[in-house]
Amino acid sequence: MADMNRGNRPLSPHLQVYRPQITSVTSIFTRITGNALIVGTLLIVWWFLAAAKGPEAYARADWVLTSWLGDAVMFASLWALWYHTLAGIRHLIWDSVHGLELATAERLGLAVIAGSGILTVLTAIIV
Repeated sequence: MADMNRGNRPLSPHLQVYRPQITSVTSIFTRITGNALIVGTLLIVWWFLAAAKGPEAYARADWVLTSWLGDAVMFASLWALWYHTLAGIRHLIWDSVHGLELATAERLGLAVIAGSGILTVLTAIIV
């Protein structure tokens, strides 16, 4: 028989009562950075196509990519690339059935966040 009190109780915990954990936040950011990398990739492809098309098209694309907004997007894309790479390595560790304890998983999440920031700054300085 159907449950008659279905409408009087919540179906699942909602965002107002759920406390985000480092593992859930880093997982969400992994998805966001994966999609954000598409934007950076499209800009680089546009730049290459403009270079192949001619000097006027290249000058326009180069102006956009070397403007302050283009620099900000490329820096954010660099961070997204490092973050997504380190999060992928973390998932490979988890796939090998290591680091699944709560404390270790939290440390790995913090390492992904800190490592991506450090590697982004180092890459920007070196390159």
